[in-house]
Amino acid sequence: MDGINPLAYMQQVAARMNQLADRREIETVLDEVEYLFDALDPELQDPAAQLIEQLRAKLERSP
Repeated sequence: MDGINPLAYMQQVAARMNQLADRREIETVLDEVEYLFDALDPELQDPAAQLIEQLRAKLERSP
C-alpha cells in the first residue's frame, strides 16, 4: 500500500461501506485496513478500529 494516504483510504472505505456486499471484497478491504492499522499514527487508530469492527460485522452477515 505504498503511496496510499491512510486517511483518504479510510474515508473511501467508509463511503463505500453500504456498497460492499461481496464476501471476497469485504475480506480484501478488511485485510487492507488491518494492515494499514499497524502503520497508522495513534490518533488515526481509533477511526481505523471502528472501520475494522464494522467490516467484521458486515462479513459475519454476508452469505
